[in-house]
Amino acid sequence: MFRRKTVPPDRVGWFAVRRELPPRRRALLTLLSFFGPLLLWCAVSYLPFIWHPEVQLTLAADRDGVTTSYSAGDRLSRDYFPEYVRQVMVDNAAIRAAHETGDSLEVTRRTNLRNLRQIVPWGMTNGYLTQESASDDSAMLRLWARAAQGDTGKRLRLSRENREIAATNWDMITTTATDPFDPRQLPTQPLLKLLPQGERSNPVYLPTPGDVIRAGWRDFTTPASAGGPALGERLRHSMRIVFGGFLLAALIGVPIGILCGTFDFFSRLIEPFVDFFRYMPAPAFSTLLVAIFLAHDAPKIALVFVGTFFQLVLVVANTARGLDHSLLEAAQTLGARQPQLLLRVIVPGILPRLYNDLRILLGWAWTWLVIAELIGVKSGLTEFIETQGRWRNFERVYPVIILIGFIGFFTDQILAALRPFLFRWTGDMPGQGAHGLATSVVAGPRWLTRTLTEGRLDAHPKFLKR
Repeated sequence: MFRRKTVPPDRVGWFAVRRELPPRRRALLTLLSFFGPLLLWCAVSYLPFIWHPEVQLTLAADRDGVTTSYSAGDRLSRDYFPEYVRQVMVDNAAIRAAHETGDSLEVTRRTNLRNLRQIVPWGMTNGYLTQESASDDSAMLRLWARAAQGDTGKRLRLSRENREIAATNWDMITTTATDPFDPRQLPTQPLLKLLPQGERSNPVYLPTPGDVIRAGWRDFTTPASAGGPALGERLRHSMRIVFGGFLLAALIGVPIGILCGTFDFFSRLIEPFVDFFRYMPAPAFSTLLVAIFLAHDAPKIALVFVGTFFQLVLVVANTARGLDHSLLEAAQTLGARQPQLLLRVIVPGILPRLYNDLRILLGWAWTWLVIAELIGVKSGLTEFIETQGRWRNFERVYPVIILIGFIGFFTDQILAALRPFLFRWTGDMPGQGAHGLATSVVAGPRWLTRTLTEGRLDAHPKFLKR
């Protein structure tokens, strides 16, 4: 005979078979499931020795004989960036050679002014220029004077070659102009171009977390403009689409599903067609829905309804069939009739499971939001995602996608947390339905703080006191 050994909960291993982990470990793993991908994203974005296939320009320059022009913020492949710098160096070499031999290479003041403006991003990044003064040519010339005097900048530093170029250009400007800060007195001889500078960057489709946070904060705090409604109004519009379509599907689908799961007559009459129709892709009906309901919100709500209704009927029908048959037999023994069996036994008996079904199917409804808002007149959050994605402003796309995920997730968590209070007879303890998220938020930082301050890992058996 084997004697079963009782293991204290705090000594359960991390990979114990069919054993729950202690609360602190569960909280730690729940936090890690969220922060792990975020830490990976930060590592890919900020650690210099990890994959960075592109270079984001911090300073740019035009090239002679090339129609393609770049500006600060553009991204180039790491393989092409050295060639881009070499082309600008070739142009500068020709200008220097002309200056040394005394050849006349007269250019327009506009050309020199355009080349001088390449230093503006350096001034704005270091705080020497504001958004309002960025278009002031006199302020731009003061930047050249600052760079010529040896100011390299703090946040964005000029390279040694660019400091030499700044000194050379400023000597030419001060030699030919009585007022070097007057843009009308620029020399007619070509000035040297700044060499392009850049920093390793993620691809355009994977902005850094910092860029995403800044862009999201800016978009969500910017009021409505001529370019479209504010994001807050777009969010309310999208929520009306999702909840409108889902509530309509639930109001119609739940009674039909209960009838199909209760009476074989309705099951044979309705379920074969519903089972067939659910394999038809809902977006295929978008043109038909626009023709029926016109081009505004009605076809969008209808698409969410079509994408949710048929799955809902089958799920509710199976839930109704899963009711313990002994409850029906007991009610019939007590003289219950057909309407009483349906309203007094079946419906109350399946309510807890029906609540879970609807909570899960609400998440299904959110998956149809993007497709629904693209039919007819584009609207809501999807219009913003589609517009910004077209212009490759992906740092503005990510906050909206994350927002949709947060709303769906926290809606599900709130509904799960309310279940023990709505159905007390099921015996679920409050907090079980929330998947341990609240416990993780509270216990995770507390565990980490205690570990760091006391210098020991209380949750690990190897570090337990005697």
